[in-house]
Amino acid sequence: MPARKTSGKKSTAKKSTKKTSSARVESGPVPPYGDPIRAAIARGDQREMKNVAASARKWMAEVQSALDQLDSALTKSSKKR
Repeated sequence: MPARKTSGKKSTAKKSTKKTSSARVESGPVPPYGDPIRAAIARGDQREMKNVAASARKWMAEVQSALDQLDSALTKSSKKR
């Protein structure tokens, strides 16, 4: 992997002195399989558990909608025979 070229100039931007909580876990959507749900429960972080639950409920609603469409298509195709 090639090395990045640098301009040789030092940054004059000040770094933030505000501390962030390292206990907070930020992540994207998580499929609702057991491990991420159980891990959120084990960590005990209320915000994370609520986010995981909301994500799982949204995912399940999307899957249920797709399954309903599939059932409808199967019913229509079986009536044509």
